[in-house]
Amino acid sequence: MIGEAPNRPDMARLMAALPHIAAAPKSDAPISVLCTRETFGARHHPDRLWLDRDTGVAGDRWHDHPWLRLDDGRPDPRIQVSVLSQRVHDLVVGSGMHPGDTIIADLDTSAANLPNGTLIGAGEAVLRVSDVFNDGCVKWKVRYGEDAKDWLVLPDHVPLRLRGLLCEIVKSGWVSTGDQLVRL
Repeated sequence: MIGEAPNRPDMARLMAALPHIAAAPKSDAPISVLCTRETFGARHHPDRLWLDRDTGVAGDRWHDHPWLRLDDGRPDPRIQVSVLSQRVHDLVVGSGMHPGDTIIADLDTSAANLPNGTLIGAGEAVLRVSDVFNDGCVKWKVRYGEDAKDWLVLPDHVPLRLRGLLCEIVKSGWVSTGDQLVRL
């Protein structure tokens, strides 16, 4: 299948990696990859992105094609930016198709470390951790395997936010690879 991870991790490998994932930095986490998704299935990896509190990530489809909308039909700002742990990315995605997360950084994304409402500095921008849980879409399961999907939603794993954080942009600004995500 096109876009499928070449070496899908099984549940035993995923479970064994939990201590390594939990040991990620709690703050000051280096950003390794930025991504926009202008159209479905497309990925662009610039060195720098403009994050705008009103329009979302410049060059991303969030504003016109969000997967979650407010009651009035506008795109839900709580899903403007997605942040995936570098350690989860390396374990699950490997050299497979990038999942489309805006930011990949070596960060502990757990609710214990970054409770809902926590502010995160991202370059010049500021993000607020959303209360929307990222449980991985059906594409995650197709690309990376059933075990990789099931691992995300095990009851003990939900607070770990293994699929990453969803965030709202509360202060517009530039973010670049090499910048750090800083818990404010």
